[in-house]
Amino acid sequence: MPEQGLKELYIDELKDLYSAENQLVKALPKMAKAASSDELRQGFEQHLEQTKGHVQRLEKIFEALGESPKGRTCKGMQGLIEEGSEATGEDYEGSVMDAALIGAAQRVEHYEIAGYGTVRSMAETLGQDDHVSLLEGTLEEEKETDEKLTELAEQINTQAKESGGEELGEASSRDKKKSRRVA
Repeated sequence: MPEQGLKELYIDELKDLYSAENQLVKALPKMAKAASSDELRQGFEQHLEQTKGHVQRLEKIFEALGESPKGRTCKGMQGLIEEGSEATGEDYEGSVMDAALIGAAQRVEHYEIAGYGTVRSMAETLGQDDHVSLLEGTLEEEKETDEKLTELAEQINTQAKESGGEELGEASSRDKKKSRRVA
C-alpha cells in the first residue's frame, strides 16, 4: 500500500511536468521572437525542439504506465511563464530585453531541474529503471540549457550595462518614470 501512494504521487508529478513542458512549447517561440541576440534566439529555438523531445519522453513513460498524461495544469510553470511575458511587456530594448529573457528562462530551467530530479528519484525508488534513463536524459539536457544561458548572460549583461550606461546607485529612466507616476 505505501508503494501505491508513492506511485500515485509519481504519476501526479509526471503529469505536472507534462503540463509544464507543453506550456513551454507554446512560450518558447514568443521568447525567441522577443530576443534581439541571434545567439539567444537560436538557443530558444533549439530548446523548443528539445522540449518537444521531453514531451515525447514523458509520453513514453505514460504509455508504459498505462496512464494518461492529461488532467493536470502546472501552476508553477504557468506563473513562471506569466512573469516572463511581463518582462517582454516592459519597455526594455536590445540587450537589456535579452537579459530579462535569460532571467525568465533560467527560472524555468531551475524549476524543471527540480521537477525532473524529483521524479527521477521516485522512479529509482519504484524500480522503474526504463523511466530513470529517460528522466535522467531530460534532466541533463535541462542542466546543459541552464549552463548555456549562464554563459550567454555573462556576455549579454555586459552589453546591457554598456548600452545603458547605468551604474548601480543611479536610478534608471524607467524607475524615475515609475516614481513620478506614484508621486
